[in-house]
Amino acid sequence: MKVFPVIAAMFLLGACSAEPGSEKWCAAKKEQSKTEWSASDLATYTTNCLIDGTAIGSRAWCENMSDTPKGEWTGDDTAAYAKHCVF
Repeated sequence: MKVFPVIAAMFLLGACSAEPGSEKWCAAKKEQSKTEWSASDLATYTTNCLIDGTAIGSRAWCENMSDTPKGEWTGDDTAAYAKHCVF
């Protein structure tokens, strides 16, 4: 029974942070000083935020994923698609 509160707390805390590459994350990074970025942040920003419609969860991203064969999806792609594009 004690496991449920721990799992619930982890889920709620995880929901507070923006997913790297999402539109919300891109907006937050745009406001943040570039000197505070990690190399991973730079790579994610470059891949997902510089060209409109490539942010994870955007309408264009969801349409592009729909056209991509499911066998080419990564585990992260599948999770992001389920989170942002299914409903």
